[in-house]
Amino acid sequence: MSQKNWWENPMRVIQYNLQVADTPKMNPKKIAQEVVDDYGNAVVINVGGIYAWYPSKIRHHHINEFLPQKGDLLKELIDAFHAKDIKVIARFDFSKTDDLVYLERPEWFVKNRDGSPLIFGKDRMGPWTQLLTTCINGGYRNEELAVPVIQEVLKGYDIDGIFFNAPHPDNCFCERCQKKYHEFYNAPLPEDSDLFGWDWHSRCMKDNVKLIYDAAKKVRKDVPIILYYWGYDLGGRHEGLVDNLDERYATADLICTEAQNILSQGVKDMPSIWKPLINMKIGNAVPGYPRPFGIIHSCPGMDWRHTGMPKPEYMYWMAQVMANNAHLWHSITGFNDTVTDKRLLAGVREINQMIAACEDEMVDAKPLSQALLLWNGTNPAGGWVDGMANMQYPFDLMDIHHIDGTRMKDYAVVIVPDGFVLDKATVKVLKTYMTGGGHVIFEKSGAGGIEDINTLLGVKLDVTESHDLTASYLRIETKDTKIRRGFEEVTFLPLRKRVLYMKPDKAETLMTLVPPFAPMDAVGAPPERASIPVDQTDIPMMLVNKVGKGKALTLAFSLSGLIIDYHLEDHYWLMRNCLDYMGGDEPFKMERNVAGLLTSVYQNGDKILVHLVNGIGQRPLVGIAPYHDAAFSIRLPKGKKVTGVAASIEDEPVTYSQKGDTAVVQLSKLSIWNMLVINLA
Repeated sequence: MSQKNWWENPMRVIQYNLQVADTPKMNPKKIAQEVVDDYGNAVVINVGGIYAWYPSKIRHHHINEFLPQKGDLLKELIDAFHAKDIKVIARFDFSKTDDLVYLERPEWFVKNRDGSPLIFGKDRMGPWTQLLTTCINGGYRNEELAVPVIQEVLKGYDIDGIFFNAPHPDNCFCERCQKKYHEFYNAPLPEDSDLFGWDWHSRCMKDNVKLIYDAAKKVRKDVPIILYYWGYDLGGRHEGLVDNLDERYATADLICTEAQNILSQGVKDMPSIWKPLINMKIGNAVPGYPRPFGIIHSCPGMDWRHTGMPKPEYMYWMAQVMANNAHLWHSITGFNDTVTDKRLLAGVREINQMIAACEDEMVDAKPLSQALLLWNGTNPAGGWVDGMANMQYPFDLMDIHHIDGTRMKDYAVVIVPDGFVLDKATVKVLKTYMTGGGHVIFEKSGAGGIEDINTLLGVKLDVTESHDLTASYLRIETKDTKIRRGFEEVTFLPLRKRVLYMKPDKAETLMTLVPPFAPMDAVGAPPERASIPVDQTDIPMMLVNKVGKGKALTLAFSLSGLIIDYHLEDHYWLMRNCLDYMGGDEPFKMERNVAGLLTSVYQNGDKILVHLVNGIGQRPLVGIAPYHDAAFSIRLPKGKKVTGVAASIEDEPVTYSQKGDTAVVQLSKLSIWNMLVINLA
């Protein structure tokens, strides 16, 4: 398959995080053959920055002391890779350099508040110089070293791409940063970094990378620049403000997202099962941009980087990348001969084979999702991701920088998570969407901004916030079968935390609050006093209001917070019922919903592509629990007929039937990951 640029073709990237002490062990031809054997078609290798992996002529560019005295290892590697038709992406890291450079050029480095340098890993033992953090506005990361290094490599070596590792800035109080901050904000640089302008780091990074980008393109326009994109606030200081994808693409041709599975944090703080899924959706959140790369590290945390993740957990993590329409980028410590846990290499090889079996079908595929989540990177937004992912409800993202009413029309329901700040422009877009027939779920446990949306919610302006509630419940007041589904024999649903007391104006109440029946010190005993003094109120917890041809559903409590904190089945089903109530009959539906099974649905011409990724079981996964008879129904485009269904990845029997515009598909067994191709005519 040939596209305009090589990087528009499906990519299976292997990044060898090279260790300088292992340099003498490198055999370029052998490594290139191992990339082929592992089904990779692109590599990322260290080239410049902290260490130069070639005989650089740029002063202060620290050359790897272990490079062979004769020949040019970098050129030999590139030639060996190209002989196997493997693309070479050069990795540069200008975020740090050694202490000898600091002694000569201290103005290049980050200054702490007291004027001292920021030493990176100062307690690292071994025969090393110390690494000091460079200032993003200083000469090292700009015109005095980074630019000439990039141009030197582009002129001397036939690389295919450039990747900047660690391009983000650290807090710096140097004179250059003080001057630049004043120019940006017409104010002095605050002494407290928490008070820096919310976009200060992003603007500095954009200026820095643009300088290098422009310099690189002057030498070779065809070489793409690849940058990290986190989809969250760069500094983590401003909740609800995420990095703008446009800012990154202003200085890059491609972006990569990273989903580390840091098992070394312990089971209490284990990353959510859907972390790769959400990172890939973040990278794909703006239509029209290229598919992102998804970086998956092989280790269970960088503090254990010389060991591998359990293979079932590793496979589950990696499978989510292509299943959510991104290029998989493996990150491995060392190369095959020096990898100290060679079990992980089997996982790399196996997942790359699986990707190769389905990647061509995914080129130009478009998502088929019922719901659109407004994304701001906060915990409530993550709670909605958790709920929809574990209930196999396909959804897409729209981030705060790209609120688009035209795009909203493609979705049956839009979700506004708790705490999402709605400016007047966004409120207007949502009102227009609902007036035209769209449905919006508002999750709101705080009173802020109510005056801008109370008429849409159908409530009076008189709202108050509760204190944190315990021993309280939700009571369903409606007879609607979609809201009551699964709760026909249930009187109360568990409720905790803060709620918003509202008074209906035009809205209809669907659920009410049952206030706490006892303080926490009295909920357990004596049982003779466990009866509820007030088992029904008129305090609404769920309301629905008609807005033009559409409607607004309001949750006056944080359903997403309950899901994040408790993972109770009732909360998952309540979220699913709300989505079904607002979105109508969903186009895709699993016959059985089970936590750990992730789904995504795409259409490519006359083909519907359904990905099923199996992560069922206690995490971290130490074994594969095959899921048998995975069945789902899917609504077909009008007038279409199924001509066949095939399993692209795992060779398992598939059966199907069609009634009207709905097809029912059943996969006999799902082990790790499969993509079912539904052919239409």
